Amino acid sequence: MRFTLRQIDVFLATARLQNISRAAENLAMSQSAASGALQDLEQRYNTRLFDRVGKRLQLNAQGYQLLPFAEALYSQAREVDNVLLQDELSGALNIGATLTIGNYVVIPIITRFKSDYPLINSQLHVANTVNIAQQVLNFELDIGLIEGEYAHADLSVTAWRADELVVFCSPEHSYASQLQLSDQQLIEASWILRERGSGTRQTFDRAMQGLQNSLSVFLELEHTEAIKRAVAAGVGLGCLSRIALQDDFAAGRLIPLSVPQRDMQRHFYMIVHAKKYQSQTLRRWIDYCNQ
Repeated sequence: MRFTLRQIDVFLATARLQNISRAAENLAMSQSAASGALQDLEQRYNTRLFDRVGKRLQLNAQGYQLLPFAEALYSQAREVDNVLLQDELSGALNIGATLTIGNYVVIPIITRFKSDYPLINSQLHVANTVNIAQQVLNFELDIGLIEGEYAHADLSVTAWRADELVVFCSPEHSYASQLQLSDQQLIEASWILRERGSGTRQTFDRAMQGLQNSLSVFLELEHTEAIKRAVAAGVGLGCLSRIALQDDFAAGRLIPLSVPQRDMQRHFYMIVHAKKYQSQTLRRWIDYCNQ
């Protein structure tokens, strides 16, 4: 075996950060030591793993081929270390979640997980569905919890929880007293929606099939709370997960609107890279999510 685990560690950090200086800092190494480890790895196999683009190091085809194997190897090495030390679960776990899940669903789970496993450095990254999926594909995240449907040959996608979207307005809106809205009323309304690329927007567009080109979208916002505030101010109608609206409905700050002719049901999904080694830490996190 011509490589060392330290070289694999440097390779993974450089692939993630695309810069040898930041990789060295992340690994608490000198830049010269990190550069030397990466160069030695490439020289031993007479290959190149990165394309040098200015100050950035981008994985080339050989590097991309190595990435899932290197990631799995290093994850397994950490588990060997834990077994030999007879230690409880430790290491790092990078979790990605879309906005609704990150803000309203996953916090109690991660709080309980961190309490039970304090040696695991659990990090939560919140973004929209497209961004979370891309980070999982790049091995930047160990797992993604997403609202939208996302298909990719390198992703393992598992349905997690059922959810539904709800159309809503302010108590002062002219629709607030309506028992249910017709398609014509949906067309005549002004809308404040999530941005394209989000799982919420994907479900909304699917539900409004046949009406999308007729709807008047006044604002597209990336944050759930901003949408709720705009709707509460009387700007127009919104459409978000019921999970994000329960407190507002109970307090009377926002009013749910019925659109029975439109299917607002959806699922939350778990996504992991199909080639990723699922460590005991990751499997334990999945167990917590499913409880």
